[in-house]
Amino acid sequence: MAGNERVDVLIIGSGASGAAVAWSLAETKMRILCLEQGDWVKPTDFPSNGRDWEARRFGDFEIRPNLRGRDTDYPVNDDNSLMKVANFNGVGGGTIIYTAHWPRLHPSDFKVKSLDGVADDWPIDYWALERFYEENDRMMGASGLPGDPGVPPRHPPMPPIPLGRTGAVYAQAMNRLGWHWWPSDTTIATTPYDGRAQCINLGHCTPGCAQGAKASTDITYWPLALRAGVELRTRCRVREIVTDEHGMAAGAIYYDAEGREHFQPAEVVIMACNGVGTPRLLLNSASARFPNGLANSSGLVGRNLMLHPWPVVSGYVEEEMDGARAPITSMWSKQFYETDPARDFVRGYTLQFGRGAGPVTEAIGSTAAGHLPWGRGHHGIYRQLLNPRASIGVACDDLPEEHNRVTLDPELKDSNGIPAPRIDYAISENTRRMMEHGIARAEEIMAAAGATRVHTSRTVLNYPGHLLGTARMGTDPERSVVNEWGRSHDVKNLFIVDGSVFVTGGGVNPTSTIQAVALYIADQMKQRLANLFD
Repeated sequence: MAGNERVDVLIIGSGASGAAVAWSLAETKMRILCLEQGDWVKPTDFPSNGRDWEARRFGDFEIRPNLRGRDTDYPVNDDNSLMKVANFNGVGGGTIIYTAHWPRLHPSDFKVKSLDGVADDWPIDYWALERFYEENDRMMGASGLPGDPGVPPRHPPMPPIPLGRTGAVYAQAMNRLGWHWWPSDTTIATTPYDGRAQCINLGHCTPGCAQGAKASTDITYWPLALRAGVELRTRCRVREIVTDEHGMAAGAIYYDAEGREHFQPAEVVIMACNGVGTPRLLLNSASARFPNGLANSSGLVGRNLMLHPWPVVSGYVEEEMDGARAPITSMWSKQFYETDPARDFVRGYTLQFGRGAGPVTEAIGSTAAGHLPWGRGHHGIYRQLLNPRASIGVACDDLPEEHNRVTLDPELKDSNGIPAPRIDYAISENTRRMMEHGIARAEEIMAAAGATRVHTSRTVLNYPGHLLGTARMGTDPERSVVNEWGRSHDVKNLFIVDGSVFVTGGGVNPTSTIQAVALYIADQMKQRLANLFD
């Protein structure tokens, strides 16, 4: 399409949800344009191509934008949050840097108010998303072992990643305790799949996969969407959504790579910028008609931020483990996922069993934990620590609270002068009790595995910062931002498809559910094309 002519659908963001909705809507033959503020990442540029991959994991492939500092990033003021924001700006978004761990929300996560008397129920349930979960598993290429009694049935198209030495140690410890465990679902190719080569254990999956074994939307959804006629325009940083005299979204103002301002008109606007980027953009789109921000008559845009507190318990066993020579997560346990009235908190958590760290990460972590001294004996102790490490992450359910929020920072701005997001987030007392329960169980597992030098990180500074809940879905316009199929209550041609629509966060990584929700919303839009704005 030439210049900035009007398009039927304008999608902002090319990550997990933006790619999925673009691919799904492409079959309508509408004119679809996606604006992405980052760029394509070449496979040859991924850190796993070089011996300095760990150093780059703390540099240009750091998960936190404030430390990464690419020119395509925007700063985030998260000084008032123990949890730090993790994202990636580029084609593929956060799927470039995620661990490819692939759980789904449980059916109970959609009915927390009904079951436990806290938070709110989603306006949809697990079964409304089930076929979209399955479709997404095929598109992304999920690997796993069917039959896990801890979750509803699923049918991953590839076998699971091997447990390896590390997984075998965990499994034996769990068997001694009599607790549930299962090989975890991932989106790492364990066999050749849809043009992708299988995993060859290049190392930690977070700083991108040069092999292409880890699914990211730049190599799964986007090639198909582009062939179907969707246009993807990179290095386009959106400043605000513009509305017309009728209060409808008219398009977006954005800056190109040279800092030139453009207006892109559109009939429909879809937000896919994650749970921080979407409220930031909506709040920055305030106008005389929408003085508190676009789509914000409820006052909930930016509120109810959920970040998933994630303590990690580490220890060292006697035998050599896999180290960093394989995908980081091999198995999970849902033993403590559902609410148990005997505990002093509601909801629960997933135990995620990780492999070891690379040599640089091991040195940094062991020094911080006090296990690795300087001076005499340093090298001998380091050799003892390098490969026997085991770690268990406690993926805690993070219930929504309105004071946990995203606002616009009054001073901090990005390189185009757009206000940066400010994060105010505190861990709730319910979650703190949940964390301590999970830490105690992880320490029991470490003891059963014969681990020593057990150390717990309660600071959760370096863990995921999943970005959820800031433009929640619901049927009541006073208690939600979008309706049950993703359309704004206030602006009838504005849709939100990313993790900001989550009502509750669950105790699992959210990417699988984010994409299932995006595919569900796209399907609802296709069913309603004749009366989409009614």
